[in-house]
Amino acid sequence: MASLLRLCVALLLAAAAAGSPAPAGRGGLGGGLSRDDFPRGFVFGAGTSAYQWEGAAAEDGRAPSVWDTFAHAGTTPITQESLWAEDVKLMKETGLDAYRFSISWPRLIPNGRGEVNPQGLEFYNNLINELLDHGIEPHATLFQYDLPQVLEDEYNGWLSPQIIDDFTAYSDVCFREFGDRVTNWTTLNEPNAAALLGYDVGFGPPGRCSEPFGNCPNGNSVTEPYIVAHHSLLAHSSAVSLYRRMYQMNSTWTLIDDLKNHLICDKDINNSTTQGVLEYFKQSYGNPPIYIHENGYPMTQDVEFDDGPRVEFLSEHLRNLVDSVRNGSNTKGYFVWSLMDLYELLGGFSTTYGLYYVDFADKELKRYPRRSGIWFADFLKGRRAAMPARSSDSSLPVSSV
Repeated sequence: MASLLRLCVALLLAAAAAGSPAPAGRGGLGGGLSRDDFPRGFVFGAGTSAYQWEGAAAEDGRAPSVWDTFAHAGTTPITQESLWAEDVKLMKETGLDAYRFSISWPRLIPNGRGEVNPQGLEFYNNLINELLDHGIEPHATLFQYDLPQVLEDEYNGWLSPQIIDDFTAYSDVCFREFGDRVTNWTTLNEPNAAALLGYDVGFGPPGRCSEPFGNCPNGNSVTEPYIVAHHSLLAHSSAVSLYRRMYQMNSTWTLIDDLKNHLICDKDINNSTTQGVLEYFKQSYGNPPIYIHENGYPMTQDVEFDDGPRVEFLSEHLRNLVDSVRNGSNTKGYFVWSLMDLYELLGGFSTTYGLYYVDFADKELKRYPRRSGIWFADFLKGRRAAMPARSSDSSLPVSSV
């Protein structure tokens, strides 16, 4: 195919692993792995998303998203937009090859369509350039749940076919403005989850559902999730078609990505581990190129350093992953979720996935490496990464700011 659709997961439910134990490790604490166990050119990274990482929810021309409304008028900015350059340095110090992030539609085009916000454009240009200056490959996601509220108010957002044209126009702006430097694009992040949480059970924006599936003031859980999923697929198809016609050069695509914890793939799959999922895609979908953009383990945010279960979880998934690659899986990259503590959409600040602890009580929001951050940095630097005993076991800075 001229353009590779790196199909990671097609409308599958990414099941949160909160409360489930980390798998027992092999090869000692931390798994004894290094990146040298993987093929040359295999991409390792970490990720965040715009609403969960950027902050500055009401600054620099950004308009409200449906998540700002759902989470009560922007009371959940996470880090600070002004810290992004320091975070890029942290990525470099960790040894990341790539950074997976999403673009905020209401920051780039506050009215949902039409005029581009020059401050939003400048922010993403600066971020992308800074990543490249530090040798970090940008992996950009066009949409991660933060629909401009104005489009929800105007025509009910993803329930209307109008969203297809507006998403395509927004995608066109992103391709035109950033496509000379961004060669890895994801259209929609977990559209299945957006349909389920927002329109079936009402746990996410716009908070629509009906009995017996949920108790919401508006919605129809029997029909609306399927309408939203249908429009999501059409919007994806329209954006991909646009890209192929107007912008395709050497870029590659991801349709839907998530191995955040474990996946429910199909009623015929009994093994829901990383290895089982990848074998399924190899056997059932012609072994497409795959980038795993989210794989992480939730713990309470007050764990400042000693996140040993997260190390064990990640190392076991990486061991399963390297076994899959050796067995012929066409997996090309792996991204930890998440680089640092974020505002988790279902858990707020109480449960996070960060390799780096963020002190939310500190006005400077300082970052500190957890065991997992030190372990992953050792892994990326070719060391046989064992479980670190304390932060002084690593050259990583105690804080990035």
